[in-house]
Amino acid sequence: EKMPIWGIDLGGTKVEGVILEGPENPEVLLRKRIFTESKDGYQHIIGRIKFLIDQMSQEVGYRPEKIGIATPGVLDPRGGLMKNSNTTILNGQPFKKDLELGLGIPVAMANDANCFALAEYKMGAISKHMPEARVVFGVIMGTGVGGGIVVNGQAIYGRQGIGGEWGHNFLDISGGACYCGKVGCVEQVLSGKNLERYHQEKFKERKLLKNIYQDHLGGNSPNDTHTINRLITQFGKAMAVIINILDPDAIVIGGGVGNIDLLYTAGIKEVKKHVFNKELETVFLKPLLGDSAGVFGAAYLI
Repeated sequence: EKMPIWGIDLGGTKVEGVILEGPENPEVLLRKRIFTESKDGYQHIIGRIKFLIDQMSQEVGYRPEKIGIATPGVLDPRGGLMKNSNTTILNGQPFKKDLELGLGIPVAMANDANCFALAEYKMGAISKHMPEARVVFGVIMGTGVGGGIVVNGQAIYGRQGIGGEWGHNFLDISGGACYCGKVGCVEQVLSGKNLERYHQEKFKERKLLKNIYQDHLGGNSPNDTHTINRLITQFGKAMAVIINILDPDAIVIGGGVGNIDLLYTAGIKEVKKHVFNKELETVFLKPLLGDSAGVFGAAYLI
């Protein structure tokens, strides 16, 4: 008998739902997205998730017995309250409990970066290119910087729910003050918007990262080259910390900044300088699932 698995990816702007045929055969049976409308408040977000699940249930003719959900931020394992979410109205709320009450079914919940790592492990880059991998680190370098750890097919959350949160390690003072209250966090140095901000403050020109990168590749634009070189050297330092502590078999790099191909050549050379080993044997992979990783990973939580 087939056991379909259901996942929900809650984002700041959209809620996406997916039904996969089953854990062994992750064919997509149904996929839907609606707007989150998070400005309308906490209860409204819960209502939107319920609305999406109702719509999906009507289309396939049955309801889920349980559901997995990818969230911005994490559920504190001790108090059961949300924290560290950039959708700030979730913070301090017993989100899992309230959802279970609203939906009437058990909910498994994890951070979107953990779900990204899990999805790439189960049905993306890892399962395709390196099925023998046991320890995997999934990196998200986008608007923010986050990470997820998967060991033997299980996401590792840790005692405080912050497993994989390398985005808020100290990296470089030039990153400046972070919203988290610290200075020079990895996120402040390596996220897309902070790379653009650095470039603008230093060179008084507003440019998108992809254009900075294109002009760097063009070869006669020292400002753009400076910003890209800074990205590469800082990426090397930040990644080496992960490898020295976790020594994963593979690292998958997701998020917009991950589209910069140089990370896989010059970036890896830079990582090698800082790793406590003669060789760098860690395998770096591009993600295969695009922005679907969150919702697929959520389905695998159950």
